[in-house]
Amino acid sequence: MDLSWLAYLLCPLMMLPMMFMMLKGHHSNSNHSKQHHLSDELNTLKEQNNHLQKEIHQLKNKVE
Repeated sequence: MDLSWLAYLLCPLMMLPMMFMMLKGHHSNSNHSKQHHLSDELNTLKEQNNHLQKEIHQLKNKVE
């Protein structure tokens, strides 16, 4: 019985789980990096907001 066709079938079948594992690993690292970047950006925006609120308060005091 010739089972050489089985070798041709195994290669693509083994590639599917390998690709799935590679993509899953890539997304988890990517998500962590994105969350860290978003957290840094949020902190920067909060600092800018506080600075602008102080400036507005100072300008209001000058007008009064």
